[in-house]
Amino acid sequence: MKRSHIIFLISLCVLLSFVSCEKEITVDLPKIEPKIVIEATIISEQQPLVMLTWSQGYFDPTDLNSLQNMFVHDAEVSISNGTTEYPLEEICTNELTPEQLEFAAQFLGLSVEEIQAYNLCIYTNFMLTGQPGTVYYLKVDYQNHHLTSTTRLPELVYLSNVYFNVISTLPDDSLGFIFGSIADPDTIGNAYRWFAKRINSYPNWVPDEELRGRQKDMGYIAPIGSVIDDAFFNGLEFEFGYYRGTTPNTTKFDDLNGERGFFKRGDTVAVRGTVVDRNSYKFLYSLETLVSNQGSPFSVPANLESNVKGGGLGAFIGYGAVYDTVICQ
Repeated sequence: MKRSHIIFLISLCVLLSFVSCEKEITVDLPKIEPKIVIEATIISEQQPLVMLTWSQGYFDPTDLNSLQNMFVHDAEVSISNGTTEYPLEEICTNELTPEQLEFAAQFLGLSVEEIQAYNLCIYTNFMLTGQPGTVYYLKVDYQNHHLTSTTRLPELVYLSNVYFNVISTLPDDSLGFIFGSIADPDTIGNAYRWFAKRINSYPNWVPDEELRGRQKDMGYIAPIGSVIDDAFFNGLEFEFGYYRGTTPNTTKFDDLNGERGFFKRGDTVAVRGTVVDRNSYKFLYSLETLVSNQGSPFSVPANLESNVKGGGLGAFIGYGAVYDTVICQ
């Protein structure tokens, strides 16, 4: 066979292989009935916060109108501590006075502008505050949806030796992490979650004019990997270190440049160390696993470990919280 014929046959085979790969495949996704998603917390010495929303399909719109329609309004929500049942009242941020907006911004970890732009609705009761060592029972009734969840607010475990440390050996570097220690009780199954927020303000020379003079972080932020259990250090004192977390969809310059993930000399950081029960740990660990995977096809598959019963999604989490302040210098 002539050389030109061989080249022609090889080219034809390659061309046919490309043509065979161009078949269009249409996948019809089954329609799933919406479920109520519970995002509920009760922190020691603080009031409960319960947010109820509807689940959405993967390809559903996420504009402002659709997000507003996600909230479940006028549900019957209550929390019991085993002896007294407290009904929760629905409060939406567009109903608040300017003074109440300031308080809500600090409480929710958002700016007043963000709250005003996006009307948030939560259920709470100002007469109920979280007490360590108490089991709480959440009940949600809305039309034909009847959901329950239980969480235990564990006894407090205190932080010790909390400090900032620059991670570089260069003398003029100013970026680092925050470290601390915990003495784990001699009972297997304890779990912890770490939060932090920078409470100092941006200087007047930063490039973003809107940030000048504004507190760096409005609320406590948990970085990815913030939750751990005591499987490997039960009953021991152990040291840990954490980088700086960021809020979703952040546009702040120090969350997008080389300072991302680092605390900095000159920062004043309020830290919150929390203890959570086993079911809360499983939910938080599975949630962080899914978020960190970012839809990667090479990641390990994981399911979200909800502690909500009755056909809903989400979790009810009790946090036994302790606090400290670190001056980064």
